[in-house]
Amino acid sequence: METLIPTINRLQEVFLTVGADVIQLPQIVVVGSQSSGKSSVLESLVGRDFLPRGSGIVTRRPLVLQLVNVAPLEERLKTDNGNDVKHTGQNSYSGVKAEEWGTFLHCKNQIFTDFGEIRREIEAETERTSGNNKGIAPEPIHLKIFSPKVLNLTLVDLPGITKVPVGDQPEDIESQVQEMILSFISNPNSLILAVSPANSDLATSDALKLAREVDTDGRRTLLVVSKLDLMDAGTDALEVLLGRVIPVRLGIIGVVNRSQHDINTQKSLQDSMKDEQVFLQRHYPSLASRSGSRYLAKTLSRLLMHHIRDCLPDLKTRVTVLSAQYQARLNSYGQPVEDHSATLLQIVTKFASDYCNTIEGTGRYIQTSELCGGARICYIFHETFGRTLQSIDPLGGLTELDVLTAIRNATGPRPALFVPEVSFELLVKRQIKRLEEPSLRCVELVHEELQRIIQHCSSFSTQELLRFPKLHDSIVEVVTGLLRKRLPIANEMVHNLVAIELAYINTKHPDFTDAAQVSASVNSQQAETLDGKRWKNEKVAEEKVPAAGFGSPSKGQPINLLDTAVPVSRKLSAKEQRDCEVIQRLIKCYFLIVRKTIQDNVPKSVMHFLVNFVKEHLQSELVGQLYKQPLLQELLIESQDTAQQRTEVAQMLEALKKANNIISEIRETHLW
Repeated sequence: METLIPTINRLQEVFLTVGADVIQLPQIVVVGSQSSGKSSVLESLVGRDFLPRGSGIVTRRPLVLQLVNVAPLEERLKTDNGNDVKHTGQNSYSGVKAEEWGTFLHCKNQIFTDFGEIRREIEAETERTSGNNKGIAPEPIHLKIFSPKVLNLTLVDLPGITKVPVGDQPEDIESQVQEMILSFISNPNSLILAVSPANSDLATSDALKLAREVDTDGRRTLLVVSKLDLMDAGTDALEVLLGRVIPVRLGIIGVVNRSQHDINTQKSLQDSMKDEQVFLQRHYPSLASRSGSRYLAKTLSRLLMHHIRDCLPDLKTRVTVLSAQYQARLNSYGQPVEDHSATLLQIVTKFASDYCNTIEGTGRYIQTSELCGGARICYIFHETFGRTLQSIDPLGGLTELDVLTAIRNATGPRPALFVPEVSFELLVKRQIKRLEEPSLRCVELVHEELQRIIQHCSSFSTQELLRFPKLHDSIVEVVTGLLRKRLPIANEMVHNLVAIELAYINTKHPDFTDAAQVSASVNSQQAETLDGKRWKNEKVAEEKVPAAGFGSPSKGQPINLLDTAVPVSRKLSAKEQRDCEVIQRLIKCYFLIVRKTIQDNVPKSVMHFLVNFVKEHLQSELVGQLYKQPLLQELLIESQDTAQQRTEVAQMLEALKKANNIISEIRETHLW
């Protein structure tokens, strides 16, 4: 069990080298308000004066304090001289000729044997990043203290909770301190050491209030009641220490801090601890064995060891999962380029293959959020384009008056006995022309989707392209140029499809013959039905609704034959109605035939002249324009971000492997 805390310390050092906080390691976080006695509690655990002191906020950066128990100097010297006293290589530290010493992470290979120097180094390092204006900074200071008098322990000392900014402190100093504290105690693997003075109301303890926010059931919180000797005369903290005021799951421990007079007279911590035991025996005899700084140190070490033991299985799983994730990320960045020719050909070939596979629907990365590639092209053909054509009314935009006008214009100065075929051709061509715009729009939509596939391949399939921005831009330019070159060809073909239909109106089309016969039969039936009534009807129509422009002009109004307007609306005669119906039925029948042909031929033309052509010529186009010796070096220049990310991910992966090995060593001791 004693090896667990040094193991966590080693893990902390491993992850500090890469500057990342991806693993939430077990640790004890010390929380308390200003002047609550936090510093005195920590110094009592170490047995030495080493923390800065003063008024206001003294701790302005998190201090990660690792206490490491080592053998006394005499025993280490015996080991160094080859005597029988043996220690593990990790705990012998035979090269250090001091009983107690400290090291800082930011001071590589420098050993501090004077604890006054440790204090001054903490103050200097604090001012280096926080300045001298009593502001705070989130970057922690890492201090490791080696001593035969300490128990293996890892603590994090945080700035004291404050309410009012002092001097040139920022106005939001209270919220800054609280956010920093919450960022540490929110770690579910941390234990919270809440320090609250005995001479204040525990119900208003800021430390307990913050601890309750993240540890609602109190399973991670230990309360230290400091300054037991400063309570008002006639009062004591017995009810508090017994947990009858506010129960705390991990327990409540009372301690007696050194007074300012003791600090000024440089009273040793050993003497202070003796006085503490005397005070506890006199005032709290029933709790003396479960109170005091020595009991606090043993309790913290025991709690931390058990907590680490409980956290290690999840820690092992987390390290394993992260190792797999970072290995995958490292693989995605690829290796540094050695053979430029082979690398470029490989990337270009893979891009062309991924592009074609995306169209065919056989790509490795299938999107689930939206249609992509060939599936979207199919949707454009059969849903977007098909439904648009189906929604076009064969007689849309044609009124009966338009049809009648066309018939009259086609007969010239002579009245017609039959419906002229020229009027039918004129009107049906006008309707067929309406099919050209949606057909060209279909080509444009497919072209846009082929453009989108480029981005899809570079983002999902051919991720190697992200390593080489210039190669990526060049490939996009080549493919875009190929698509741009084929777009007018496909548009021309679709335009010709409509022009072909306009060039020759085939009234002998197999599907059109029956419709013409039906129209003729309807014509004859209507003629027989209306034959007996024709004269009467026409007479009534002429009397009731004279045709404007064909009757006599009003008296007193000059007539201009060139400017006489066609009537906007009037009642048609029976013959006019019959002629209009015949033309309308013929137009509808022939339009449906042409629409069916266009709906079938446009997708085929787009596939042949645009999609399939690009698929067949993409790779040769890319190789022809990019595989040139002068361009190889320039195109395969890695982006700075990729190179930096590869280095960072490789370092993190190495740290995770070391962490995995360290945890595996602990698992071999059969602590489970």
